[in-house]
Amino acid sequence: MAEHLVPRVTIFGMVFDLAAILTMAIVSLIVFFLIYFATRNMTSRTPQGLQNFLEWVIDFVRGIAGQLMESKVAERYVGLGLTLFLYIFISNQIGLFGNIVTVHEHPSALLGITSQAIEAAKAHGQQGVTVSWWKSPTATISVPLALAFLVLFYSHWLGLRRSVRGYAKSYVNPHWLMLPLNLVEELSKFLSFPLRLYGNIFAGEVLLWVLLPTIVHGGISAVLSVPLLAWIGYSIFVGAIQAFIFTMLTMVYISHRVVSHDPAH
Repeated sequence: MAEHLVPRVTIFGMVFDLAAILTMAIVSLIVFFLIYFATRNMTSRTPQGLQNFLEWVIDFVRGIAGQLMESKVAERYVGLGLTLFLYIFISNQIGLFGNIVTVHEHPSALLGITSQAIEAAKAHGQQGVTVSWWKSPTATISVPLALAFLVLFYSHWLGLRRSVRGYAKSYVNPHWLMLPLNLVEELSKFLSFPLRLYGNIFAGEVLLWVLLPTIVHGGISAVLSVPLLAWIGYSIFVGAIQAFIFTMLTMVYISHRVVSHDPAH
């Protein structure tokens, strides 16, 4: 299997994964148009097509939030849960279908392709350095980390807005000696939350390309393996489960900050 280079550029010391940025934009457009076309001709009668699908997803997310919070409180966060579920689910799946590659026979400082890399590729019988422009955004660690940071930051902000005293008290319950352990617990949330998603999607894509016996013509891959199809089906299932887990944990973290300080509880 030929090794594919991931296109990256460095700007002011920051490394940007161009493939992840490309697919993040595409996933965002897919989610936008999915919701747009599902709600464009909404009807109060029996829903059909995309509206029926979207209402099913909304009810699914509402059910997750409703198990953790009162229905009135949970309704505030259904929109967030819906967006996260659709975005993560589609992000998890998009890298499974097809690939876009370019072959570079000349050095490129922008993409970090050196003459040594080209010579090494040709020594392995390749025409040049192969750059892959298609991947699941969630297979890049920075994307799950960013999503986790936003979710956790939002949940902490909700806790502070609800009650600063109650928020501070949550770190010293049931005793102030628990403060270090509670802080470690918060840190473990930030680490385990995105790593679970990233690890499953990244491993799935790596094994996918290991199993993939393809004929590549102009960057279009033809699937030739029955075991590969089985693995794709399993990866779709795993991607759906990971989207569910991420959405569920989001609601769990929000409920911990909202429900405990809500006057109705």
